[in-house]
Amino acid sequence: MKYDVLIIGAGPGGIFSAYELVKLQPQLRVAVLEAGNPLDKRKCPIDGKKIKSCIGCKTCSIMNGFGGAGAFSDGKYNITNEFGGTLYEYIGKAEALELMHYVDKINLENGGEGTKLYTTANTDIKKLCLQNGLHLLDASVRHLGTDINYVVLENLYEHLRDKVEFFFNTPADTVEKLEEGYRVVTAKGEVFESAQCIISGGRSGSKWMEKVCRDLGIPTKSNRVDIGVRVELPYAIFSHLTDELYESKIVYRTEKYGDLVRTFCMNPKGAVVNENTNGIVTVNGHSYEDPVMQTENTNFALLVAKHFSEPFKDSNGYGESIARLSNMLGGGVIVQRFGDLIRGRRSTKSRIEESFTQATLSATPGDLSLVIPKRILDGIIEMIYALDKIAPGTAGEDTLLYGVEVKFYNMEVALDNNLETCHKGLFVIGDCSGITHSLSHASASGVYVARYISENL
Repeated sequence: MKYDVLIIGAGPGGIFSAYELVKLQPQLRVAVLEAGNPLDKRKCPIDGKKIKSCIGCKTCSIMNGFGGAGAFSDGKYNITNEFGGTLYEYIGKAEALELMHYVDKINLENGGEGTKLYTTANTDIKKLCLQNGLHLLDASVRHLGTDINYVVLENLYEHLRDKVEFFFNTPADTVEKLEEGYRVVTAKGEVFESAQCIISGGRSGSKWMEKVCRDLGIPTKSNRVDIGVRVELPYAIFSHLTDELYESKIVYRTEKYGDLVRTFCMNPKGAVVNENTNGIVTVNGHSYEDPVMQTENTNFALLVAKHFSEPFKDSNGYGESIARLSNMLGGGVIVQRFGDLIRGRRSTKSRIEESFTQATLSATPGDLSLVIPKRILDGIIEMIYALDKIAPGTAGEDTLLYGVEVKFYNMEVALDNNLETCHKGLFVIGDCSGITHSLSHASASGVYVARYISENL
């Protein structure tokens, strides 16, 4: 099976690569290989009733399939160079922002119209944060919501399905360089060849990407891993921030160690969910635009970044070991009341049930101090008390902490300013490149490479 361009991964990077290629060069024969299911067949079996925790499906529908790991996220597109990746270091700040706005325009044209664009410009919240030792990062945030994000992906698939050949449940196994182009062999033994190859394997493809780089001699360097908890508390506590900003990226430097702790993935009126990465169950959060699906809580992550160099370089391995310990002790995700954590006691089923904050995820009551390293946990506790100054109630007895939340980042792949590897015609984009960590940056990287290929045919 021979193609002009072969795309590995149907996450945001792969989708927007395909979108831009067929727009600029409709005569090209383009194929997309995806390890997971089509969008309409991505169903997590957890229903909260019969099945309350992860059962280890062969392919995790939360992480894999059309739309990638972001398909069931709350659909936040952060238009900024302040966070979400370092794409701007390769293509320039102005072009990175232009591409993110372009992606936003496409999303609006495909079902996202009417959703709100939030901004930190001219907000008094920035002053409030500075007065309390916190730093609010600048960004514009388009919030689609999990439900509208799904509609946008449905429409993008309908737009592409007759112009691009999709192969679902087709995980790539090996990538080989030919004299002219590339050969990809799948786990099923199918063989695909193409003149150009775009790898967009996402976060869940990090281990596979390491193997590809070893096989092809592509240089890499260790990236960081983010470790922390997901906080759940009543919506009213953070409403003055979320009503104005929706997503507030707040950074704090701890007094004890000087470590940076940050908020991440804020979900007003949202729900806490499980996530399965390479067989490890961690925690995440979703939120919805539809009022019927909204809850009375807000959830967000508190994360501490760890980056190792010598002699230990496996940042992801470190994060995995902590997550596996949580899975071992709790059978999955552990939940603990903040008041219990401070008192040095584990949460019990009765304490969680009696909490004024009603949990939106069925997790195992336990003690996070037995799982999370002291330095990281100390930083998280400091951050909660710091946030309590700008959002009183954050450090309340019944604030729930779910652990662990781990954000695995692929090692940074050596790429040039065209996001091309040392092998001509082989590109790496999205989160598996190690340079993007968000929906907007991953999507923009896909558009960028598609334009480059189109211009240099």
